Amino acid sequence: MNFFTNYGGFIFMLLGAALAALLPGIGSAKGVGSVGEASAALLIDEPQKFARALIFQLLPGTQGLYGFIIGILAMNKGGMDMGLQNGLAVFIACLPMAFVGYFSAIYQAKVALADIDLLIKNESQSTKGIILAVMVETYAILALVISIMLLGQIA
Repeated sequence: MNFFTNYGGFIFMLLGAALAALLPGIGSAKGVGSVGEASAALLIDEPQKFARALIFQLLPGTQGLYGFIIGILAMNKGGMDMGLQNGLAVFIACLPMAFVGYFSAIYQAKVALADIDLLIKNESQSTKGIILAVMVETYAILALVISIMLLGQIA
């Protein structure tokens, strides 16, 4: 019990930072990978569509970057002597980015996969596909902002 009293805040801070980086990173890796597979299949017959396909592949990767930012900000909130209350606060502040980042990366990848079909069948409309995928990004940005605001409230 003494260990938890002495290091519980630090452990919760580490756990929050890890979740903020891991979950969106996993979602982004899964999303970028699946859209990359579809893009590679497209490029077999239409290599000139590489730039547009790359945009669709990159979109679900941003959540991983956002989670990385929150992880760094969380790690900068304290050290081994962090109190339990502050450690729990950091943990909770990381949760919006951790969960919204994970799910938005996966769902943005699904939209981007559909946009690869749009690129195959009607390239002139592919900019609309970018807009559709960016709509999912909005929620990752909102989670990023709220996690930053929550972390900013912790002394």
